[in-house]
Amino acid sequence: MTDQRTEHRQDSDAGPSRTLISVVGLAAGSLVANIYYAQPLINEIAPELGITGDLAGALVSTTQIGYGIGLFFLVSLADRIENKRLTLTLLAITLFGLLGMAVSTSVVPFFVCSFLIGVCSTGAQVLIPFIAHRVPIEKRGRVVGNVMAAVLTGIMLSRPIALFVSATFGWRAIFLLSACLMAFIGVTLLKVMPQQKPQSSMSYPAILRSMGSLIRETPVLRWRSTYQAIIFCAFNLFWTAIPFALSERFGLSQEGIGLFALAGAGGALAAPVVGRLSDRGWGMALSMSAMLGLAVFFALSGYAVAAGALILLTICAVLIDAAVQGNQIVSQRIIFAIAPEKRGRLNAIYMTSAFIGGAIGSTLGTVTYHAGGWSGTAATGGLLGILGLVLFLIEHRGRLTTRHS
Repeated sequence: MTDQRTEHRQDSDAGPSRTLISVVGLAAGSLVANIYYAQPLINEIAPELGITGDLAGALVSTTQIGYGIGLFFLVSLADRIENKRLTLTLLAITLFGLLGMAVSTSVVPFFVCSFLIGVCSTGAQVLIPFIAHRVPIEKRGRVVGNVMAAVLTGIMLSRPIALFVSATFGWRAIFLLSACLMAFIGVTLLKVMPQQKPQSSMSYPAILRSMGSLIRETPVLRWRSTYQAIIFCAFNLFWTAIPFALSERFGLSQEGIGLFALAGAGGALAAPVVGRLSDRGWGMALSMSAMLGLAVFFALSGYAVAAGALILLTICAVLIDAAVQGNQIVSQRIIFAIAPEKRGRLNAIYMTSAFIGGAIGSTLGTVTYHAGGWSGTAATGGLLGILGLVLFLIEHRGRLTTRHS
């Protein structure tokens, strides 16, 4: 009862300032971008650190493994530790990790710093439920949409920015630049971010133990986590394999591929629109459209590559990103409404599921492209969209049956 009254009081407030929302969006997008900076620079970093070709991929996977661990074990701490202090601590560790990567001259320090950056970049997923908690429920989708647009923009711009900065100043410069950005964001958040004390008094071990119960007892969390795992799998499938197609079929250089990724980031523009529509009760229709859209846009991308239609392929990339973004915003709006004192754990479970799906998608992207070219990758992406749509219809058919029984 107390939690419901607290939620009602917060939802009646005017909500956070535009400045706070903007800074949180910048922070979330910048933190997530740290996971991807090294990905396009493997060929430059590996020889300088004495890493063999067989281990070069570990430069990226180490950061991603750290991020996956942080999603489960650190994001849940938002239900136990004051959110501002937790966010600033994670930012500070990320900053020192970036500096460590920039000055590393051997393998071990670089990998340690990569892992720390991955773990602590999950501060982005502390900030999202934090800002959602402070927004009136009738505006929550809109604000979460704006912040998620920043996150997707960070993901999409990270690789081309890393390439452009490295081409001019060397690969170490991108990590120094990001460290400076973390410092700026940290100082800004220190000034504008209000304290938010968790409503739960559970111990950390109890919080971790409770996550299994949350999964068992919250069907909507299970469904939404499954949908986003499928959709993020398709997203990573696309962006892992498309550079091969752009290089082999269209003859694009690394710079050209970077520009294609910049164009693809246009999908983030859909986020604020999706957020507003979600606030108006269109969430279910948006989720169904996202999954149907994946199937359609992957099929169109298969035709675009076969026909050499780069403009059509670019449009498909934008629409695939918009579909991923749309379902993410609707899903987080739904799970953040379940229980305010459990938002950290709910988001940890949801985002861990999405990350696992993304990791599978990265592997599938390489496997399907080398097995069947872009047509094989496009077919796999389309099937993922169909799978999500079928599960969505099963979920809502069950609800319909319950209503009429």
